[in-house]
Amino acid sequence: MVSTADTRSATGTLNGEGRSLGRLEESAHALADRLPDLLIDAKRISQTVAHGIHGRRRSGPGETFWQFRTYESADSAQLIDWRRSASSDHLYVREREWEAAHTVWMWSDLSASMDFKSHLSTVTKRDRAVVLMFAAAELLVRGGERVGLMAMSQPSGSRKIAPQLAEAIMANIATPLISKSRPPQQQIPRHAEVLLFGDFLAPVPAIRERIEQLASLGARGHMVQVLDPAEETLPYDGRAEFANPSGRERFLADRVETLRGEYQQRLAGHRAQIEEFCHRLGWSFLVHHTDRPASEPLLTLVMRLAGEMGAVYRVGSHTEAV
Repeated sequence: MVSTADTRSATGTLNGEGRSLGRLEESAHALADRLPDLLIDAKRISQTVAHGIHGRRRSGPGETFWQFRTYESADSAQLIDWRRSASSDHLYVREREWEAAHTVWMWSDLSASMDFKSHLSTVTKRDRAVVLMFAAAELLVRGGERVGLMAMSQPSGSRKIAPQLAEAIMANIATPLISKSRPPQQQIPRHAEVLLFGDFLAPVPAIRERIEQLASLGARGHMVQVLDPAEETLPYDGRAEFANPSGRERFLADRVETLRGEYQQRLAGHRAQIEEFCHRLGWSFLVHHTDRPASEPLLTLVMRLAGEMGAVYRVGSHTEAV
C-alpha cells in the first residue's frame, strides 16, 4: 500500500533526508515541550463542547439527591419520602442520581508517523490527537467517569485529569511506549471503554490483531483516525521523494500526480478493512482531518460514549476551530 504514514512533505516535494535515532529523540522532546500548549488547547476545546453538558442524570445508587417522583406500586415503601408526601395528597419517592463511574482507557499514537503537517494544515497529526485525547478526558471526568492512559497511568476521576495524563506522557517520554504506533498490550477490565487516537496506517493485520485482543477482554472501543488532508488526497504534482520516518526506505516519483488515483483507492481499501473489523467487533470508527475543528470529532465521541454507557449528556451546538 502506498501509505502517507511513510511520507514526509511540507510542500509538493518531500525532503529525502532520513531521520536518525537522534532525530527521533529530538521529536520526543519536542512533544514534551509542546504539552503545556496542548493542555491549553484541550481545555478550551473541552469547555466549548461542554456547553450544556449536564452529566449522567439517571436514577440509581448514589448519595446525591436528584428529584422527587410519584410513588408507584412496584416501589418499596422504604423509598417513600414521608416529609414531602405529608404536604400533598400523593406519595413521593426521593430519587438519587446514579454515581457508578465507568472506566475509560485512552491511548494516542505518539510515534514519528504522527509528526507530520502538510501545507494544508496548521497542526501536526500528533498535536491534534493529543489535544483530542486531553479534551475527551476532561469531558468524561466532568461527566462522572474515570480515565486512565493505557500502560502509563491508573484510572482517575480527578478534575485535573488532563495534566495528569500529560505528566504520565512526560514520565515515559524516553520509553518504547512513546515510539510504538500500536496500542500497548494491557489487561482491560470487562465492560471498560477504550478510546484510541492515531493515523492507523500500519498494516491492517497488525492493527486488527491488537484491536481483537482488546475486544476479546470484553472492552468496547472507539477508534479515531487522525489524518492530514494531504494524506487523504495526495495533492502534489511533479517530481517527489517519499521517505518513511526513519529514512531507511525511500521512493522517488517522477510524476506523483499519476499515482493519485491508485493511492486514493488503496487508502480507501485500507480504511474499509479497519471499518469492517470494527463493525464486526462492535467498535466505532471515526475519521478526522487536521484542517477541521477539533470540536467536531469530540462532539461525536461524547455522544457515542454516552450511548455506550447509558449516560444522558446534553451537548450544546457551539463549535470552535483550533
